[in-house]
Amino acid sequence: MPQLKGSCHCGAVRFSVFSRAAAPYMRCYCSICRKTAGGGGYAINLSGDAATLKVEGAEHVSVYHARGPAEDPKGVSPGKRHFCRHCGSALYVSDPRWPELVHPFASAIDTTLSPPPESVFIMLDSKASWVKLPADAKRTNCYAEYPEDSLADWHRAHGLYDDSEPA
Repeated sequence: MPQLKGSCHCGAVRFSVFSRAAAPYMRCYCSICRKTAGGGGYAINLSGDAATLKVEGAEHVSVYHARGPAEDPKGVSPGKRHFCRHCGSALYVSDPRWPELVHPFASAIDTTLSPPPESVFIMLDSKASWVKLPADAKRTNCYAEYPEDSLADWHRAHGLYDDSEPA
């Protein structure tokens, strides 16, 4: 499933992107994902090839740069969280530190995604106290911050990495 198609809730923005790693397996509980994307206390990002990102309705997209905690308001992330300025739907994240990548939110994807063989739970040190992890959260797939494996590494290890070239 190399080509992903996504959109915002109100339909003002539609996008497509080529992805070699599209299993929605990693649930991020950081305060940024939780507060900007919502959804069960976590957000799920996929991986895409930035050079293949095509956006219809780009004039309706706004960008948010996450800020550090209130005690450090100067800390601004270089990461760009793209969202629809009309309905607020989180669309995708890009970061100049990794210009070849774009990370669409699974919640914005309209293409049918297969369930992953397992879930990985990250940034648990930032998890809201009211959030209860699901039963499949085990010591082996829970991380206080980020795991060492990248999205591509995880997909390769599970036989889910697509080696085809963008169309």
